[in-house]
Amino acid sequence: MNVSADSYYLPHESRWSILGSIGLFSFMLGAGIWLDGYNLVGPLVMGAGVLCIISTKFGWFGTVIRESLAGRYNLQVDRTFRWGMIFFIFSEVMFFGAFFGTLFYERLFVVPWLGGATNMFFTHALLYPHYRALWPTNGPAHAGGEFSRMPTWGIPALNTLILLSSAVTVTWAHWALKAGHRRKVVAGLVATIALGTTFLAMQAHEYYLAYTHFNLTLHSGIYGATFFILTGFHGLHVTIGVIMLTVILIRVLRGHFTPERHFAFEAVSWYWHFVDIVWLGLFIFVYWL
Repeated sequence: MNVSADSYYLPHESRWSILGSIGLFSFMLGAGIWLDGYNLVGPLVMGAGVLCIISTKFGWFGTVIRESLAGRYNLQVDRTFRWGMIFFIFSEVMFFGAFFGTLFYERLFVVPWLGGATNMFFTHALLYPHYRALWPTNGPAHAGGEFSRMPTWGIPALNTLILLSSAVTVTWAHWALKAGHRRKVVAGLVATIALGTTFLAMQAHEYYLAYTHFNLTLHSGIYGATFFILTGFHGLHVTIGVIMLTVILIRVLRGHFTPERHFAFEAVSWYWHFVDIVWLGLFIFVYWL
């Protein structure tokens, strides 16, 4: 059933929203129980929540795809999807902004304060008279233990090149889709997925080196904590992006999308570019400076 451009789309009743809410609640409840020391019940509840969330994703997105292919969405729905994706990416900007803000606060304020930059007697002269305000730091009294800083121009620089290249390939695939060249679309998506997977493999190897060669762990003071939290969450987003690109590739192979109507493809490309931009910030402020 095709919907006219000037009509307002009203979604039908759906069980997916309540099922997704139950999954999220179960996931957080299980995580909390697990952290409380219930090592049997916690993972079970958390696992049930994960399965519920995965089922919701498959079911809900499958419904949306079927309705889109049936011609039930008009331009008003398209605008709604676009604004929804814009707000989602904005929430991700705020998510990473909080961690970048933490890093800046630590480096620009906390470390100098501990080093006596403001002549604070009780934090430097009295408590930590031998602390040197240098970054990276293992904290006052060497609380973070001995470790080495991660090199800038090894794996991180190569991963930067990989992600920048993936931005080019996904943009090439987008242009090919607009031009109706499906073989080029497939080639661009395959290249982007391969580059993203290579990035993740390189990052996993970097983590291995950090733990085994540089003695850098989550317990290595404030530097280790911010390093693994920022790079780890970015790696999680790259993983999600690779999954999304794979789904889009499958849809392209099945003949979905037209040069005029392909918002799902655009949404995934927006997300991938966001991931690229975040990595540039990580490379500059975590590895380089």
